Amino acid sequence: MNQAFKHYLAITGGYWAFTITDGAIRMLVVLYFYQLGYSPFQIAMLFLFYEFFGIVTNMVGGWLGARIGLNMCMHIGMAIQIGALLMLTVPDSWLSVPYVMIAQAFSGIAKDLNKMSAKAGVKLFVPESNDAKLFRWIAILTGSKNALKGAGFFIGGAFLAWFGFRGALSTLTGLLFFALIITWAILPKAMGKTKTKAKFSEIFSKSSAVNRLSAARFFLFGARDVWFVVALPVFLTSKLNWSFSEVGAFFALWVIGYGIVQASTPTILKRFSLRPNEHTVAICSFILCMIPALMGYLLLQEQGINTIIIAGLALFGAVFAINSAMHSFLIVSWSDYERVSMNVGFYYMANAGGRLVGTVLSGLVYQSLGLTGCLWFSAAFVFSAALISMIFPKHQA
Repeated sequence: MNQAFKHYLAITGGYWAFTITDGAIRMLVVLYFYQLGYSPFQIAMLFLFYEFFGIVTNMVGGWLGARIGLNMCMHIGMAIQIGALLMLTVPDSWLSVPYVMIAQAFSGIAKDLNKMSAKAGVKLFVPESNDAKLFRWIAILTGSKNALKGAGFFIGGAFLAWFGFRGALSTLTGLLFFALIITWAILPKAMGKTKTKAKFSEIFSKSSAVNRLSAARFFLFGARDVWFVVALPVFLTSKLNWSFSEVGAFFALWVIGYGIVQASTPTILKRFSLRPNEHTVAICSFILCMIPALMGYLLLQEQGINTIIIAGLALFGAVFAINSAMHSFLIVSWSDYERVSMNVGFYYMANAGGRLVGTVLSGLVYQSLGLTGCLWFSAAFVFSAALISMIFPKHQA
């Protein structure tokens, strides 16, 4: 096994372990606090700092990675996530909204440090001229991460039913600590550290390609989270009377399927003689915006609700996954080696901004307009992403 591939496997393994805890803690918080009597909007507010500090972290994370190395950023993220998990093991009387928001703020910081480090790190192990290999490695990393996040949703729902809230958190803490030790021993200490000291003023991208892609990413992920974060799990629990384990299993299967499609995107595009460029992204975005709009219309008929949700979200997830995989490839491909962590950090800052807006709207819109309203908002967001995709620069394969 060559050294580059060994390091790629170490990054992927660490990212997997972190992702399981990230998905599990999300499902644990949504279901446990709904069980405690919190309203959908209050539950959405619990994730407000998670998303806000994700924006802040991505804004400075790329600069920090260039200064101290991506390896160090990844491990700082893991350590912070361990602290965030332990913060939630306190008695119920301590679990006020502000306290949980602070714990989720640390979790958001940890997640985006880890994600930025992993995605940017892959660029460093692929020869500059090998776009096909870069696309394949990015797609596998991103797709497998999302499949494991789906497993995390299932683990969160199942552990809550089996071990209780605190037992689940303690088990997840042990898993992540083990991953921290392993990746610390394997990865090079100066991974991603630039030869010249990166200036803080360089955190904002001066590339029009990166800026347009980041804007499209903002709307794409806002479109997902406006129904995904709060509206859907609460709807399944309160309106369709699904159990916690069933909700966790559904989210797990959705995200695992999404991850499999994402990892398979290079093969899917090749089969249809398509390239991961601006034209394909725009086409996929316009197709995607039709799906939640149609679902919202069908839900108004109040017939076959289970079928509409399961089939519609499966289709949404597949097209969304292909779109997201192409975004992840383009941001790395459009970045040179010296600026890759800075550009990826800026791009994921926009990603976190979309999730923040989507999370807030998920609780707010669901409380006033229901799941149908959330789906219409989702369609509008994807349509905006599609329009921006039409002005992407031409990608040179």
